[in-house]
Amino acid sequence: MRLATWTACAVLGFGSLTGWPAASETAAAGDPRAGIAERLGIAAEDVRPSPVPGLYEVASGTEIGYVSADGRFYIDGDVFDMESRSNLTEDRRKTARAGLVKSIRDDRAIVFSPKGYVYTINVFTDIDCGYCRKLHAEIDELNRLGVRVRYLMYPRSGPGGEAWQKAVSVWCAADRNDALTRAKRGEPVQAKSCDNPVAEQFELGQELGIRGTPGIITESGDYIAGYMPAPRLVEHLKSLAKGG
Repeated sequence: MRLATWTACAVLGFGSLTGWPAASETAAAGDPRAGIAERLGIAAEDVRPSPVPGLYEVASGTEIGYVSADGRFYIDGDVFDMESRSNLTEDRRKTARAGLVKSIRDDRAIVFSPKGYVYTINVFTDIDCGYCRKLHAEIDELNRLGVRVRYLMYPRSGPGGEAWQKAVSVWCAADRNDALTRAKRGEPVQAKSCDNPVAEQFELGQELGIRGTPGIITESGDYIAGYMPAPRLVEHLKSLAKGG
């Protein structure tokens, strides 16, 4: 069970905290992680000690939460280190996001790359999205500025819609890059079907928490929501690379 679903059930009363055995009752001696995992319906390896004494961190994809050692109390929110002024929860999300996008091979994305590049961005895109089209109109400038762009399909209306079919047709075209560019210009794309990754990329976008398009994930797992002009985007990537 995903953490968001579990917490929603708990709030609505479908899961009674007081009626469940404490995690420590089902855990191995001295280690409550197995019991916590059992209670939340996640794998034991997704439970680990948090930076806060007495709390354990639990993860499901990019969803991060915290639970007491006895499994009774669950905290849904971000943890900040006030000495370093850093968001520890977001740091963990970044790690999870980076791992998820890294799992997508280049041959399962539509890649626009210069011969030499400095940055790679993973762009979740909807062909009919106006700001996605605006971003793609600057693809040559992004490449010139050293940015490699990996497109992943995210038709916002979901399966079965017109945008979904366009995404499939682009993927199934003989020249995907050309087909995507023409589709972004509003030109018709010949309807085609084939084995394609549109569904898995859409599901990945949901798991990553993509809230709109274009949704950009950097190699290090930073999430950039929405369009930025190419020069500003590159400056932002430079700042992120420096830890800004």
